[in-house]
Amino acid sequence: MKTTRYERISLNLIYFVLFLLIIATVYPLLHVVFASFSNPNEIIAHKGLLWKPLGFNLEAYRLVFSNPGIYTGYRNTLFIVVVGVALNLLMTALGAYVLSRKNVMWNKLFMMLITFTMFFSGGLVPFYLVVKGVGLYNTLWSTIIPFAVNTFNLIVMRTSFQAVPDSLEESAKIDGANHFTILFKIIIPLSLPVIAVMGLYYAVEKWNGWFYASIFIQDHNLYPLQIFLREILILSSTDNMTSGSAVGEQFQIGATIKYATIVVATLPILCVYPFIQRFFVKGVMIGALKG
Repeated sequence: MKTTRYERISLNLIYFVLFLLIIATVYPLLHVVFASFSNPNEIIAHKGLLWKPLGFNLEAYRLVFSNPGIYTGYRNTLFIVVVGVALNLLMTALGAYVLSRKNVMWNKLFMMLITFTMFFSGGLVPFYLVVKGVGLYNTLWSTIIPFAVNTFNLIVMRTSFQAVPDSLEESAKIDGANHFTILFKIIIPLSLPVIAVMGLYYAVEKWNGWFYASIFIQDHNLYPLQIFLREILILSSTDNMTSGSAVGEQFQIGATIKYATIVVATLPILCVYPFIQRFFVKGVMIGALKG
C-alpha cells in the first residue's frame, strides 16, 4: 500500500522520538557499567558524557566481592525473592480463582472491599504495630507475609481466569475434579502468560524493595542487598572495603565501588527479564480485556 508524505513524516518522527527514548533509557545504565570498569583517577577527573570505560580496572569489583555484606545481602534477597514470589503467586492465584467464579456468594462485595484497599490504607504506624504485634518484626518474613497479595495483580489475574471458558470447568467437574484440580491442572496452565508476568512484577518488587526492610529489620545479618546498596550509595559507607588504602585513594576507589555495586545488584534481575519478555505483551493484554 502506498503511503502518503504525511504518513512517512509521521512515521519518521515516531522513530526519532523512540530512538531518543532508547538513548535516555539505556545511557544511564551504560554510564554505570563503563564507570565501574574505569580507572578511579580518570573517572574522578572526567567531565561530561561517558561513552566507554576510561582505562580498564577491575579493582572495584574485587573490593565489592571481598565485602561479606554483599554475600549476606544476596542470600537474604534471594530468600525474599524465591519464597516471597512463590507465596505471592500461590495466594494471588487462589484469590483470583475464587473471585473469578460466578457462583461465589458476595463475590462483588469482596471485590469492592479488595479494590477499596488500593486507594485507602491504615497508614504506616498502624502497619508497623501490626507487624510487630504478630511477631514478624526483625525477621525476613516481615517483608514477605504482609505483602502476600498485590491488589492490582489480583485483579489482573482474576480477569485472566474469567476468560477461561466455563465449559472446561463443567467438563472437569463431571469427570470428578475438585476446585484444586481445576485450578492447578486447567486454569493455571491456560493462564501461563499472566502467571509469568505476575511473577516478574513480584520478583522486581521484591528485588528492589528496601523501604519496609529498613523499617522492620534491625539485624545487620538480615539486611537485603538493597539496604547494603543504599548504605554504599547514600551514606557512602565504603570504608570497610577500602580500609587498607590511603585517604585520597579511598575517595577515588570509593566512586568506582559505588558503580560496581549498582551493577552487581542490578545484573541478576536484568538476566531474568529476557526469559519472561516473550510472555509480557500477551500476559498484560489478556489481563486488560475485561474490567
